[in-house]
Amino acid sequence: MNLILLGPPGAGKGTMATGIKEKYSIPHISTGDLFRAAIKDQTDLGKKVKSVLDAGDLVSDELTLALVEERLNQKDAQNGFVLDGFPRTIPQAKEFDKLFTVDLVINFTIPHEKIVGRLAGRRICRTCGKIYHVKTLPPAVEGICDNDGGELYTRPDDMEEAILNRLQVYDRQTAPLIEYYQPKGIMKDVNAQGGIDEMFEAVFRLLDDPSLK
Repeated sequence: MNLILLGPPGAGKGTMATGIKEKYSIPHISTGDLFRAAIKDQTDLGKKVKSVLDAGDLVSDELTLALVEERLNQKDAQNGFVLDGFPRTIPQAKEFDKLFTVDLVINFTIPHEKIVGRLAGRRICRTCGKIYHVKTLPPAVEGICDNDGGELYTRPDDMEEAILNRLQVYDRQTAPLIEYYQPKGIMKDVNAQGGIDEMFEAVFRLLDDPSLK
């Protein structure tokens, strides 16, 4: 079961990907995590990523795709994967299609005006990366991660000005992927305006379709 999650920042892709990983035992893969892991492990690709980021440049499609391909060829991804944050552009999607088959693309839909409040309330664990929200998914103890007791913080890109900029980038670069995948017949929309439980119910209903097994 090879999955891609689409949707604007704040649509809930990370939370949904974590739930999918836990229920279906397939790895949740995001490019941000791949970059950090490759740099930490000082792999050949990681050294290239570090040099690019240290120079203040964006990681190229070619290098990003190489990291994704390397990760998806690992043993734990042989029965499927869920990609969050990749592909970001149509060129990335076209190159990825040459390497792997995608079974389902889930497109999370939500009006932009609802995203600012959602992201501004988001909190991330510094140690394990678990995502919380001050209103809809609070931790048991304010400011403390339920998993490992790590400190919860607000990412700089979850500030309002940064959110608006991220939405503009999404509209320009990533939203065109909707029109790319739609004609292929593998994309399904999920309303991301409801609660987390509603979203999980809709997602799991799609994934439990026997045709994906």
